[in-house]
This record gives sequence, C-alpha cells and structure tokens, in this order.
Amino acid sequence: MRPPATPRERSAPEPARQGVPAPDTHDEAAVRRTSESRGPSSSESSESSESSSPGHEPVTDRSDLPAGRTGGRGPAALRPAVPLLTALALWVYAVRHTDVSRLDDFGLVTALHPVFWAGLAVLTAGFWFTVRDPRRPGGWAAAYVLGLLLMQRATQAVVYPTPLYAWAWKHDGVVDHLLTAGGLQSADEVGDMAVYDQWPGFFAAQAALVRLLGVESAAMYMAWWPLVSSLMLLLPLLLIYRTFTEDRRLIWTGVWLFLVADWVGQDYFSPQSVAFALHLGVLAVVLRRYGRPGGARGRRGQAVWTVVLSVLVVTIVISHQLTPAMLIVSLLALCLVRRSRDWVPAVTTVVLFLAWCLTAALPFLSAALPDMIRSVGDVGGNVATGYGATPTGTGAVATSWAARLLSGTVLLLAVTGIWRQRVLRHRAMPLLLMAAAPLPMFAASSYGSEMIFRVLMFMLPGVAFFAAAALLPGVRPLAAEAEADTRGPAPRPGVRRRGIGLAGPLLVLLAGTLAFVPSYSGKDRINYFPPEEVALVRQLFDEAPEGSTVVAANRNYPLAYASYGTIDHYWFLEDERRHVDEIVRDPEAALARDMTGVERPGRAYLLLTHGQLANSEMNGQLTEAQLNRVRESVSASPRFRLVAENRAGAFYELRREAAAGAPAPTAAAGRAGAAGADGAGSAEGGAGR
Repeated sequence: MRPPATPRERSAPEPARQGVPAPDTHDEAAVRRTSESRGPSSSESSESSESSSPGHEPVTDRSDLPAGRTGGRGPAALRPAVPLLTALALWVYAVRHTDVSRLDDFGLVTALHPVFWAGLAVLTAGFWFTVRDPRRPGGWAAAYVLGLLLMQRATQAVVYPTPLYAWAWKHDGVVDHLLTAGGLQSADEVGDMAVYDQWPGFFAAQAALVRLLGVESAAMYMAWWPLVSSLMLLLPLLLIYRTFTEDRRLIWTGVWLFLVADWVGQDYFSPQSVAFALHLGVLAVVLRRYGRPGGARGRRGQAVWTVVLSVLVVTIVISHQLTPAMLIVSLLALCLVRRSRDWVPAVTTVVLFLAWCLTAALPFLSAALPDMIRSVGDVGGNVATGYGATPTGTGAVATSWAARLLSGTVLLLAVTGIWRQRVLRHRAMPLLLMAAAPLPMFAASSYGSEMIFRVLMFMLPGVAFFAAAALLPGVRPLAAEAEADTRGPAPRPGVRRRGIGLAGPLLVLLAGTLAFVPSYSGKDRINYFPPEEVALVRQLFDEAPEGSTVVAANRNYPLAYASYGTIDHYWFLEDERRHVDEIVRDPEAALARDMTGVERPGRAYLLLTHGQLANSEMNGQLTEAQLNRVRESVSASPRFRLVAENRAGAFYELRREAAAGAPAPTAAAGRAGAAGADGAGSAEGGAGR
C-alpha cells in the first residue's frame, strides 16, 4: 500500500450509507456537514469502513469529538477566562511577595510564595478542561500556553534583580568584546576564546541589537531571554504538529508537554537558544513544503522555499557547533526512510556545514579533532554528567532526581502513545524519526558532558507529541473503534470512562507541570548573583589594568569573562586535584606562588564570591569551611592587600614585592578549557539549572 505523498494529504470521502448520497468529493464542507448530520453511530460506521479499506489511511485524529458548536456567546463563552485570570492573579501576587535574598539548596522552589503553586495548579486544570472541550475556540488553549510560558520563564526575570546564570554573563562578555574590538579576532589575539569568533552569528546579531537599542550591554535585557527564546519555538512547533493532525487537543497538549519537559536550560542568552528555534523552523519547512508534486509552478515554489531554507541553515551554521549536526541527522533520517522525497534540504545543509567547518571554523576544529575522534564510541563517557563533580546536599540531589523523573515520565508517556496509537504511528512517522534521530549522537561526543541534555532537547518535539497522544484516549486508531462497534453500541461521549479520561491525565499533567519548577529553578542558589556580587566584580574589572590576572575558585560569578582580550583568568578548582589539595593545606603560600610573575602594569587579583561558594559546595568540590579558610588565610597574609569587600565576597591584590618572582606556572591555564561555543567544556553547561 502506497503511503500518502505528504503528511497532510487527505483521504477520500467516506462512502454513502443507508440511502444517504455521497457528497461531492471536491466539497470538503459538504463532507463535514454530512458527517455531522449522521450522528455518532453513523460516524463510527464510516470510520470502520475507512479503516478497513485497503486504499485509505485515516488522516484526521478527531474521531472522538462530538459534533457541536465551535464557539459560544454570552457568559458561558468566557468561562475559560476565569481559571486563566485567577492563575495569573495568583502569580502576580506570588512574585510580589517572594524573597530571594536567602536562597537555600532547593533554589527558587522554597523561596517562592506558596500562592505560586496554587496558581500553577489552577492554570493546568483550566487548560486541561478547556482544551478538551470541542466548543472552545483554539485561541483559549493558546492563551493558556502563553500563561504557562509567563509563569515558567518570566518568574526569574521578575523576582531576581540581576540576570541569572554564569554562562549568560559569559556571552554578554563576548558581545561586549566584539563591540570593543570592532571585529573578529584569532587565537593569537584572544587565545581559546577565539572559538566564539569562529561561530559569530549570534554574537554579531546581539552586538547590532545592543547598538540599535542604545543600551550599555546585553545584560540590560538578557534576563528576559528565556521567555523570548521560548516564544520563538511556538510557531515552528505548531506548524510541525499541524502537519500531522488537525486535532487541536493533541496539538496544544503536545506544546504544553514540550514546554514542561524542556527543563534543561538551553533557553538562556546563548547561540543554542536561537539555533534550536531555527532548527525546528527548517524541519517545519521540509515537512510541509517538500515532496509535493507540481509542475512549473510547483518548481518555482520549491525554489523559493529552498532559498528560505538556505537562509535558516546559514544562520544556524555560523552560530552554533552542534545544532547543524543534529539537523543533518534528522534530515538524512527523513530521506532514508522516504518520508522526505526531496534530498535538496539535506544536501544543502551538509554542503553549507562542511563549507563553514573547512574555512572559518577550521582553526578550532583542527585543534579539537583528535579529542573528538577519541570520544567517538565512548558512550559511557559521553553521557556521564552531573554538576561537574558530585551533587552534594539534599537540595542538589532532590532537584536532580526531579529533573530525571520528569524526563523519564514524558519518555514513558511517549512510548505509551506510540504503542497505543497506530494511526499516529503511521501518520506521524516523521515525528517518530525526529525523536529517534539524535540518539546516535550519544556515541559521537560528550560535548563537555552536555550531550545527554542536548539529545533530550532535540528529541522533545517528537516525544511531546506522542506523550500528548497517551493522555488523550480519544486520539486512537479508528480500527479500534470499528472493533468496539461490532461488539456492541458505543458508549455516549462524555459518559465513557470519565474518571480515567479526565482525572488520570490531569494528575499526570499537573505533576509534570509542578515538577518543572525544581527541575528548572532548583539550582538557583548557584545561578543567582546578587547585586552586591555584580557590583564587586564590576569594580574589580574597572580597576584591573591591562595584562592583569584574576584568580578565582571557579568561573561561577558574573562578568567572569569581562575584558578577556586583555586579562587572564585562572580557576584553581579546575586544576589537578593534587594542586587543589596544596591550596587547601597552605592557601597563602600556594596562591601567592601561582599569582607571581605578572608583568607591569598588570596586577594579580584573587576573587572569592558568593556564587563560587555555592557552586563549589553544591558540586561536592570544596566545602564552605574550606573556602572560608582560604579567604581567612589570604586576608591575614601580609602578601595580599584587601581591595574591596561586601557581603557577597571580596577581592585581594597580590602586593608588588610579593609578586616579584618566577612566571606563574598555571595562570595561563585559565583561558584553556574556556573553549566551546555555548558552554561546551563545562559540566552540564546550559543544563546547570
């Protein structure tokens, strides 16, 4: 049996039954009106004949929706607004009464006002009952999804006075350096940080945006970037889902589950956030516009879409390292199983990717290639992850398990949906391929211990769609309805297994929505930098002359990469364990020895802050007592001078007379290990939420 030429190809109209004339095959409205006029029993019979016909495959997954109005008038039509507005009112109250000045190891979870959780529960319940009601226009489901995005992605921007996340601040430093330098630079000029100049698309666009807005830096708006980048995902995601079904329940529940399961934190101010949205955009174009038959007009249309696709692919290729590879894998999978009948998108992507790798990105790739080759096939090493060491403390362990259980639940739901829904398994096969295509990347590279999180993110569009199908028992193979019809009269809609059909899926949806918060915000003690810490670090870099070296425990502090073109960095907790033990035993002597040899006019500084302490303690590196001992030893030493301190930390300068000595053996190592666009080389990187 030949499958439909495209996922949106319509099946032939149902045959006439019991003296009812068949409608005109060209009048889809007549088909719809005739089907509705027959009532539930006639609909079930026609579905049975369709499913048993060798020439048909069921297309529309709305079989269980009773005929009825698609809208309404009067107060009843505005009923969905009540839970939505109630949830948003509770959210506004919660964020106004949330105190983040004292975060514990559970991050934002325990800091949030309890009303927030009530608002999230009301929002989820309102969405579930609204999206299942066939009388409600689809705009209400969209309004609930936007409300979810607001509560998920805007809460941190509202409750925290400064932007979150060290890697976002790092990218702000890259944008600032690009503006200051006035152009791209090589490794001879900026060391390993030149990797960002070899994939400059995102940073060049942000530099232009900073100039256009007339703001001081990207830090002025990057706190809102998670909300903006998540909104960018909605359009391509909706286009992809609408390619395979017209059931708005399935579409919007899939979008909801996608947003709930996307906890890995790649929505922060980063190239990945934009590249992923463009990745989905390319797949939407391929699934909806390629493989359709047509004459000269069709060929002209394909040429236009090829140009559009090429622009999207070029933007991805010049902005991010990993996303083009993921896109190529997905496109090739669609072609090899003949779900895309045109090789142009895949070939175009491969050619553009190789062209960039062999030209602008060649310096980085030639240096990194040996390690990349050695990691191929090392599945255990490539998926190994954590906080960079070992999660320590009840909060760190609990939030890590919450994230893993959330992902596991959504994956289990997807498997259930695939098993139960033969209609979708055939009709939405490209989505199944999109979910499975990233899996081989486990064996390709560790990507700085982030590969497991990146693969999960690229799987989510397909996984969320089938997980939604598992929560909607009405979206099922039509053959199953036919078999049920032969055993006896079908139960009336609304009476059929109401307890399981409503309460069970609602509880699952509610549990997943609530679990998103600890999964996404449970590490905010690490990721939040209070205003005092930002001010302290800014003062350091304002005072540090060109050629200086800044030593810190780790890179988890704001502005850590400020002026990286003229100032070196060294993070001693990233050094060999043997050397870290030396620093713990005798902090004053070991650090003074590491910081010597800085040539004038440069100076050597030691920076210890709240963010470094939180990262070290929750990651099982050094305890609070050990880091406090380091600070007390340096503070009491005559070799160091306290420059500035506040309740968020302090920084010290190595005195000139103590600095006169041999060159520092490890100061230059701070720039090594900083490579890897969008956080590659870090433990969890964007998944560090």
